Amino acid sequence: MSTVAQKHTRDRTHFLYIAVIVAVGLGIAVGLLFPDVGKELKPLGTGFVNLVRMMIAPVIFCTIVLGIGSVRAAAQVGRVGGTALLYFLAMSGFALVIGLLVGNVLPVTDLQLTDDLRGQGAQLAEKAHESGGSVDFLLGIIPTSLFSALTDGSVLEALFVALLVGFALQGLGETGQRALRAIETVKKVVFKVLAMVMWAAPVGAFGAIAAVVGETGVDALKALATVMVGFYLTCAVFVLVVLGLVLRVVAKLNIFKVLRYTAREILLIVSTSSSETALPRLIAKMEHAGVSKSTVGITVPTGYSFNLDGTAIYLTMASLFIANSLGQPMSVGQQVSLLLFMVIASKGAAGVSGAGLATLAGGLASHKPALLDGVGLIVGIDRFMSEARAVTNFIGNTVGTLVIATWSRTLDREQLTEVLAGRRPFDETSMDPANEAVTDVRAESRVPA
Repeated sequence: MSTVAQKHTRDRTHFLYIAVIVAVGLGIAVGLLFPDVGKELKPLGTGFVNLVRMMIAPVIFCTIVLGIGSVRAAAQVGRVGGTALLYFLAMSGFALVIGLLVGNVLPVTDLQLTDDLRGQGAQLAEKAHESGGSVDFLLGIIPTSLFSALTDGSVLEALFVALLVGFALQGLGETGQRALRAIETVKKVVFKVLAMVMWAAPVGAFGAIAAVVGETGVDALKALATVMVGFYLTCAVFVLVVLGLVLRVVAKLNIFKVLRYTAREILLIVSTSSSETALPRLIAKMEHAGVSKSTVGITVPTGYSFNLDGTAIYLTMASLFIANSLGQPMSVGQQVSLLLFMVIASKGAAGVSGAGLATLAGGLASHKPALLDGVGLIVGIDRFMSEARAVTNFIGNTVGTLVIATWSRTLDREQLTEVLAGRRPFDETSMDPANEAVTDVRAESRVPA
């Protein structure tokens, strides 16, 4: 009886994501045929994204506190965090190089810069400067209070507070264990609420896509097809070749199996133009795949702020495209200087809405003001490019989590094999990994002292 009920539940969630695909198709049709109507539907997409965002801080808090509280050696957390940061820097470097190579071979597009487009670059640059520099970014990690980290919506604030609480519970003995059991219950409730929220995904996808297509229009897509297609192909090469090779060499995994496992999350990102909609689901799915809670809790939230491979590719290609289109090509030295600055600046603007475009404008304003007006050339298609950015960032964080778990020996290989083979499906109704206790005990036992 229970097996039949479970099958029926899985069928329902399967239909949910079919509905998302249908909604995307309808949204594109509305945006093309009735662009003014499409623009008015934007609140539907914004509302869904906000619903998911309200769940991010509780998910991160519960996951990290439970993960750290169940780990005996605190040094393990530090090793995982240090390994993650080094890996993120290395992969950002690869993304930077690939973006440079492709950006220099793209054909030059002759585009006219209108007066309306000229002012948009300056507005975006001002937005980037208002977001603050590296120091403001680091200070911004500290919340105004212990509880505000769960309400402000900042991923890094929630990560910081969860680390402190996790370490505190780790040192409280039996009292800490009782608190962990209570947080475990809270986590189940949080993931159940998230599963309920996901049923609004088709409505959100319809509104988001209709608004993007309605605002962009066919003419802008035709005029800027070269840079769009080039960017999408570059992201595909980075994912399939670079990330695929890293995953194969380090974790002995096939990138296509991982992509199939996370296909629903990728669909959510494409349909809403926001990688944040997939963050809570990625945490749950990585735990279900056999990665320990502590590794998932540290790597995934940190990666969402520091492992921005798609953004790095975008910044390099967009800068070179603007310079070449305006007839002001940059030398190799100028390219390296500008783009290194942008990659660093993108870490500080990670939590800002439209961070990729704002960081691009801020970098050009600081290093080559003559190119700032050219940012207006790609404003119209930035939302379409942001989907590829977000998907690439998401896949980079998925691969990074598996790679770091392999290095730190916090991966249950048997569970991962069964999950990727489809023999242990993810529970979409509760979104709460069924193997949590087993995973952490096995992973912890394999960590060297």
